[in-house]
Amino acid sequence: MIYQIFVISSVVALAVVIHYEALNLLSKVLPNLESTHRVRVLIGVFGGMIAHAIEVWLFAISYYFMHRSDYWGHLSGNYDGSLMDSVYFSFTTYTTLGFGDITPFGHLRHLVGIEALTGLVLITWSASFLFIEMQRLWNRP
Repeated sequence: MIYQIFVISSVVALAVVIHYEALNLLSKVLPNLESTHRVRVLIGVFGGMIAHAIEVWLFAISYYFMHRSDYWGHLSGNYDGSLMDSVYFSFTTYTTLGFGDITPFGHLRHLVGIEALTGLVLITWSASFLFIEMQRLWNRP
């Protein structure tokens, strides 16, 4: 149980750190770009999306290896055990879309639940960041 909490917490903490660093970098770079506000906002949007994709891949790699372990449980349904199926499952979980064609069993369910919560928080964080950046950039001459 302690091991499970430690591993899941570590994956979530790494995702949050990646997101923080990405938004921190964007907040430093965007105001200094010599381009129109539209281009700066677009760079902010794509930068945020890249950060989210990296975080999804982090969870997907976790699923990929946990599925192969006897301890964590498994993913079942329309899942062939490939890394790309893990990425697909992670994207649907992170965005809370959850098609339901892949089902987690065992301790893996805990990571799935916390990924959905993490995705919700980080997507909201990105939306808030972009709103503030758009206000700041659009009010600049």
